[in-house]
Amino acid sequence: MEEKTVCVTGAGGYIASWVVKFLLSRGYRVHGTVRDPGDPKNAHLMNLEYAAANLKLFKADLLDYESISAAVSGCTGVLHVASPVPAVKVMNPEVELYEPAHTGTKNVLNACLQEKVKKVVVVSSVAAIVITEAWPKDLAMDETCWSDIEHCKSLEQWYCVAKTLAETEAWEFAKRTRLNLVTVCPSIVIGPLLQPTVNASSMYLLALLQGTDPGELGGMAFVDVRDTAEAILLAYENPEADGRYICSSHEMRNEAIVEMLKEKYPEFNYPKSFREVHSDLRLSSQKLQNLGWKYRPFEETLLDAVENYKQCGLLATKTGDI
Repeated sequence: MEEKTVCVTGAGGYIASWVVKFLLSRGYRVHGTVRDPGDPKNAHLMNLEYAAANLKLFKADLLDYESISAAVSGCTGVLHVASPVPAVKVMNPEVELYEPAHTGTKNVLNACLQEKVKKVVVVSSVAAIVITEAWPKDLAMDETCWSDIEHCKSLEQWYCVAKTLAETEAWEFAKRTRLNLVTVCPSIVIGPLLQPTVNASSMYLLALLQGTDPGELGGMAFVDVRDTAEAILLAYENPEADGRYICSSHEMRNEAIVEMLKEKYPEFNYPKSFREVHSDLRLSSQKLQNLGWKYRPFEETLLDAVENYKQCGLLATKTGDI
């Protein structure tokens, strides 16, 4: 079974929970890192099918090398999904974002090298791709495009700085050590939750359903959380996977998303107006599709997400019902 043992960092998170679920369904043994295996917010992991026999949770902190090394030990593959996601307002980018992203990734990669892991997939973000003024406006962005760190800083896009630094350093590490590395760069990830806590990207959709226009994200690109998890496994399992992969399926404006939602769910309190968005983002996931990746219709993602939010008691209607 050693050939089928994979470590997933941040196992209790939004994307990682689906990655763990899919790995278990495919017969893998999984080492999942979490801050506290006894925390109720991680209970959903041990309730997954096949978890009792094939999932082991490790108490680990990305900033603690020894704890990461213990989780990676005995694994032939590592899927590094854990990453700090900013609060509404980042007060100290260095502490909140840069240090966990930079040191955390470095610790994971060093552990992989030490344990002779055969393949590593690092989950980056389109945040490491899209913040640049150098890319031609009429051309869809591909994997050769990188965010400009200084431009990110000037816009106070601290998350983009952190993701760009972490992925850049990962590639420098792989080049220096010949570690077998692939990175996956998802856009805004939405869809149903497995974990009991609401993650940052799900708050985007919840805001629209509850009357708030998250304008700065309008015109952004989206991908289903399940399709993202499938992309990560595809990058891991396919021996032809190489380099970076943009993982994005739909570019949508807030107005269009609300119109879709209204048709099925007229009862919610949608925004009455929308802030003007000047970005017309275009991303190409052709490289990932060439590897065999497929994605579901955007409507399916939206409806599955809303049904899930309703089941979890996260949505209030116009009349105040929960």
